[in-house]
Amino acid sequence: MKRGLLIIFSGPSGVGKGTVRELFIHREELNLAFSISMTTRTKRPGEIDGKDYYFVDRARFEEAIQNDELLEYAEFVGNYYGTPLQEVDRLRDMGKNVILEIEVQGALQVIDKVPDALSIFLVPPSLEELKRRIENRRTEDPEIIDQRLSKASKEMDLMNQYRYVVCNDDPQFAAEMVSLIIRRNIEATL
Repeated sequence: MKRGLLIIFSGPSGVGKGTVRELFIHREELNLAFSISMTTRTKRPGEIDGKDYYFVDRARFEEAIQNDELLEYAEFVGNYYGTPLQEVDRLRDMGKNVILEIEVQGALQVIDKVPDALSIFLVPPSLEELKRRIENRRTEDPEIIDQRLSKASKEMDLMNQYRYVVCNDDPQFAAEMVSLIIRRNIEATL
């Protein structure tokens, strides 16, 4: 069985990665599996442990770092986020194309560790639109929103580190573009 692709789907916080992913993740022809990240962040309303994230305490996360259990990890606004390596390898060995929906700092670690990974950067139409989206979530204090926007501005400067860049002006269109990119890369490996 052919090992699946590793797909990095990244972009600034609030750009709509989750919304766009949900529009293409279930397309059978892409044979995708979503990698669930581990975090020390508190659950938001409606989030489910083991579906949205693996929610753990700081001690467990730091243990995972020490034991090299993570493909990548980053700390942002006081919380850790990371990708459990064992699950990614298991899914890829089953022939699944594994999609990592991760922050830019972690994405750059994976690009460095796995040079043949397919990397896609999702950008907002503007920083003003990104601010509006983050504020409309109504899940964070203004200070955290300002930190996210400052970080997003710096992350936008790193988009040239990715193989593909897609603008999320319209989530449906962005999902179509990402699907096309993935499909073409699957075909190229056949």
